[in-house]
Amino acid sequence: MKTPSSLLVLFLLVAAVATAQSEYEPTEIDPYGTKNPKAPKQLDDFKPLIGMCDCDSERRNPDRTWAKAVKMTWKFKYIMNGMAIQDETLKADGKHSGSIRQFSKDSLKWYVHYYASASPTATLAAWEGNKTDDGRIVLYKPQKAPNGTDGFSRLTFYDITDKGYKWVGEWVDKTETVVFPFWKIACVKREE
Repeated sequence: MKTPSSLLVLFLLVAAVATAQSEYEPTEIDPYGTKNPKAPKQLDDFKPLIGMCDCDSERRNPDRTWAKAVKMTWKFKYIMNGMAIQDETLKADGKHSGSIRQFSKDSLKWYVHYYASASPTATLAAWEGNKTDDGRIVLYKPQKAPNGTDGFSRLTFYDITDKGYKWVGEWVDKTETVVFPFWKIACVKREE
């Protein structure tokens, strides 16, 4: 039979394990979580984006003109006990999306898995890439152009500061000499 003191020790051990498994997760006090000290240092690539931004999102119309900007919020937070990053967009037009961002120590690349409310899918689209020497974060996914030309969907975060950032989605050919922007977003960090 367990004594009250052994039950207390067992309870404290279970509580300590549970806390260790989630100590870097978002909380009421820290709604965006924190980076786990055991996480790859490359999680710092996205550190200035952690938090909430107010953004303008512009996409191409079928006639190649730019559509009117849609207001959105873009939230970045640490997940998986501070070992990865998740982002979520909430757009005024009701089309929401998000990504899970993990850095692989083996390949030394970011892997970004994208999902959207307008297009649920059994397999998530994935981009891979890195932070460049000039501070941009550039991600690629093989993608053919509408005419069948091989190329990539290239996603780039740039002009990254503590006050905000910009993002552009482009189709590029394999040599990256043909560049067609299809989506652009400008974000300003929300005062919190």
